[in-house]
Amino acid sequence: MATVYAPRRSARSTFLPIRGLNYHLHTWGDPALAMPARPPLVLLHGWMDVGASFQFVVDALAAADGFDRWVIAPDWRGFGLTSAPGADTYWFPDYLGDLDALLDAVLGAAGWHGAIDLLGHSMGGNVVMSYAGVRPARVRRLVNLEGFGMPETRAPHAPRRLAQWLDELKAPQALRSYDSLQAVAERLLKNNPLLTPDKAAWLAPHWSRQEADGRWHILGDPAHKRVNPVLYRKDEVLETWKLISAPVLWVEGDLTDITKWWGHRYPRSDFEARLAVVPDLQQARLAPCGHMLHHDQPEALAAQLQRFLV
Repeated sequence: MATVYAPRRSARSTFLPIRGLNYHLHTWGDPALAMPARPPLVLLHGWMDVGASFQFVVDALAAADGFDRWVIAPDWRGFGLTSAPGADTYWFPDYLGDLDALLDAVLGAAGWHGAIDLLGHSMGGNVVMSYAGVRPARVRRLVNLEGFGMPETRAPHAPRRLAQWLDELKAPQALRSYDSLQAVAERLLKNNPLLTPDKAAWLAPHWSRQEADGRWHILGDPAHKRVNPVLYRKDEVLETWKLISAPVLWVEGDLTDITKWWGHRYPRSDFEARLAVVPDLQQARLAPCGHMLHHDQPEALAAQLQRFLV
């Protein structure tokens, strides 16, 4: 077994009732650390990830800044230790609803009425972009880590998408289980060659849990694998992006190749045109770095955040 990563800052695990779900949060620090120049920092993970995944960049940011700040990283519904809704399909607007309610609960209890700094990775990046457009007064600084959105769809795609969804509803969904934590860590390393063994060993028990069968199961609801019957409407999404009033930092890895996900259905030129509608945008690229920026280059990412979150 590899040496396990030793966190610089210890996270506290808490649960809150949010929209009928038992929501799990990792928090570093406490509300007393928040001030207008360093407001609460909320970190939102991507698909098949967990809030604990931000531990490395939280540590690196504390080291770069030389001080601690109040950081909040929830597990999205159906991921990590947050309960699943019991539905057979997940809907994107529910993430916005969860985030809005979560901020009401956490910030309200702390007496914080100012704006926050908001960061999202991948799926979480897509959420924060829409949220910052519809709740612009709530966001002071916005960071999007490779939340590209989705390929554009058109009305003629709808019948086939609906048929695919109906077919998938009939098929049980499952995630692979593992016989040990070491096996989970090895899978993480296989998925991401830039992840170091000590970080994989630390992540493994946060990404999985041993069940009654003795095996380690990934902490994600298999229903997440089903296609969404609602088409991705690019024009509607961009209308929210246009309304973002906070400065936005877009960060990507130099090794990320979106053609591996979508082929030629989503050319880079399309994405650049989308970014162009954001009123106040800065861009950064980390190297060598893939899609999991907060795993691959936490120190380099922290340096970008230190510069931007001022």
